[in-house]
Amino acid sequence: MALQIIDRRLAGKNKSIGNRERFLRRYKEQIADAVRRAVSGRDIRSIEGAENITIPKKDISEPSFHHGPGGIRDTVHPGNTDHMRGDHIARPQGGSGGGGSQASDSGEGQDDFVFTLTKEEFMQLFFEDLALPHLLRTHIGENPQWKSRRAGYSQDGTPNNLAVVRSMRGALGRRIALGRAPQRELEVLQKELDALLAQDDGTSEAVAELQRRIDELRARLQRIPYLDPIDLRFRAHSKVPVPNSQAVMFCLMDVSGSMDQERKDLAKRFFILLYLFLTRHYDKIDIVFIRHHTQAAEVNEDQFFHSTESGGTVVSSALVLLNQIIRTRYPVGDWNIYVAQASDGDNFSSDSGNCRTLLAEQILPLVRYFAYVQVAQQEQNLWEEYSLLLEQCPHFAMRKVSEANEIYPVFRDLFKTEGVAV
Repeated sequence: MALQIIDRRLAGKNKSIGNRERFLRRYKEQIADAVRRAVSGRDIRSIEGAENITIPKKDISEPSFHHGPGGIRDTVHPGNTDHMRGDHIARPQGGSGGGGSQASDSGEGQDDFVFTLTKEEFMQLFFEDLALPHLLRTHIGENPQWKSRRAGYSQDGTPNNLAVVRSMRGALGRRIALGRAPQRELEVLQKELDALLAQDDGTSEAVAELQRRIDELRARLQRIPYLDPIDLRFRAHSKVPVPNSQAVMFCLMDVSGSMDQERKDLAKRFFILLYLFLTRHYDKIDIVFIRHHTQAAEVNEDQFFHSTESGGTVVSSALVLLNQIIRTRYPVGDWNIYVAQASDGDNFSSDSGNCRTLLAEQILPLVRYFAYVQVAQQEQNLWEEYSLLLEQCPHFAMRKVSEANEIYPVFRDLFKTEGVAV
């Protein structure tokens, strides 16, 4: 029966999925650079969408064979009535001849290749080399993952799990065990037969009896099966639970009166980017949203991004609530804990030192990674206090963002895959 394979993947007219995937693999680096350039000019609300990216032609040029300039060549050119051999011809006005290149005021030009990435392709390249730092598999949860582990051999199983070498080894051992005694007896009888044949012509009854016994033993040895069902051994497997990569991300955002609309928008853009990254890359991750002014409150996703509540600034209120939630709901031995905090850095001077103490003594010892993003360029007292923790806490990071186009580079720097340069 002939097997027919029908490719029913959706593709547009005159488009080849195989060629498209091959192109993405070959020019992955150039396309990823183009994606990063496109992100800087894209609104964060439209981040999940297709994108037309432009790649310089020189980056996708194919190698080719051609004749070198050396050697002796005989060529024939059409004649003309304007020039003779040895004349010097002036360069044409307006630059070099030829077409197909874009005009340029610098005297150089290049053709660009425009390539359209789908939404899924764009998002895959967008978040490809990002990951939560120091993520560990720590806990077997309520719904554990299972993996198959070798558990020796069994006498029952499916044909695809048949251990051929082990089965043949068992068959060889069985044949040796069953045939060893008859083989020894056969050797003894053969020696006796040889001795009798040396004394008479082989017609005596003793010779006939020995020959009969020898034939019986040989027939008995031949009846030992080469492979018996009792020899078959199958690879056995057992399912064992494996630890899950349980993680929780705490998002802390300052919504005090000093956070004007522009700064709040920068903080929201950062957290929206973080939210897209977490929900796209991790199936089992909790996200806890905390807003704070003079008081902190745990809110849902909609309230976190759209609530208009505001007030004074007491940053420590958010850290106190964060510490309470961690110790109540997320045991350190079971969870990978991450924190991302966004603020303009403005805080009561007496409270900033308290924030540093809370971080150093109670929060940073519990978390895998803490990222602080200040949505203002001017260094405030909170930035100064936090800076004292950088040398003694390698899993604590601080960055500044003052323009919308700085959000993506800062985000990549904070959450790049370990060992990957940005």
